[in-house]
Amino acid sequence: MALQANRPLPDSYRLGDLTVEKVLSSGGFSIVYLMRDDNWGPHVVKEFLPAGISQRTSGDQVEVLTGRSGLFARGLRSFMDEAAALAKVDHPNVVRVEDFFRANGTAYMVMRHVRGRSLQFQIHAQRARLDEAFLRTFFLRLLNGLREVHLRRLLHLDIKPANVLVGVDGQPLLLDFGAVRSALDQPEPQAKTVLTEGFAAPEQHAGDAALGPWTDIYAVGATIYSCMAGHPPPSARERVKQDRLAPASVRFASKFSPVLLSTVDWCLELDPLARPQSVYALQRALQDGTGVPARPLAHLQRRRWSLRDWFCQVRTLVSSGVHSVNARVARTPQPPPPPVSDHGTHAIKPTRRQ
Repeated sequence: MALQANRPLPDSYRLGDLTVEKVLSSGGFSIVYLMRDDNWGPHVVKEFLPAGISQRTSGDQVEVLTGRSGLFARGLRSFMDEAAALAKVDHPNVVRVEDFFRANGTAYMVMRHVRGRSLQFQIHAQRARLDEAFLRTFFLRLLNGLREVHLRRLLHLDIKPANVLVGVDGQPLLLDFGAVRSALDQPEPQAKTVLTEGFAAPEQHAGDAALGPWTDIYAVGATIYSCMAGHPPPSARERVKQDRLAPASVRFASKFSPVLLSTVDWCLELDPLARPQSVYALQRALQDGTGVPARPLAHLQRRRWSLRDWFCQVRTLVSSGVHSVNARVARTPQPPPPPVSDHGTHAIKPTRRQ
């Protein structure tokens, strides 16, 4: 049963120097508001409010459910730690965290507001414009920001078109770090978080596998695939059981270059070690194909060839059956041909194709 969403702060509510204008989104772990700062204008503010652990029943205070105080405290501490780490990231392709604080029994993250449309909107409304030149330029810039995040020993873990903004100037902006984990320095498996089917890597579904830059790289590949297809690839959870993904290098061969398509397939390898291991490696591949394997997604290539071989075998069997019928017909006694008179041989002249 889905958890009931928590009640947000009301419009016009005052939170220090910030005033709530409207709710932008509400998920299982947080509520995102558009608020206006008295001095600095509009900002995006994220409130830590995990459903099933805490609730707001009346007023502005967040109450922790019985028996959930320890879990809430750990989540709150993680939220604050991640806000502090992201506040140190100052990059034009990463949303800027300008402040974070505790209030109302929970915590808030204040981010710079940037005007634009989500990449998800672009995919649905203007996918014809997402040609190869756009994809290469746009994702190379986005990867500049992701590389800065990784240098801070952070992983995003929820990259998808809805979390990528296309600014009014065309610049990409990586948004919504609600799933960020300080994972690169920690050998133990990370706590499970909300996963987005189609974009979450197989190791995120496993829950006990090592996460790393390759995990975000899978999501980048799935995001580029979505730009091409208009929808995400199949869930990694299902791909592990039976991989039905149509490789980009096969499905979109008539629309994009082999280098770009092979790069996308490389990112979508189920084996983490078979993917690009760093953002820098992926950027080099997008620029000129450096490092891209000759046959990414080889397991799908093998599956496709095995199907082709199967059809060839069927055709061979059918053909051999026809030949056997002809052979049996040939062995059937035939009546002798009528005799040819000598005087009629002059009427049959050999012919030759000139």
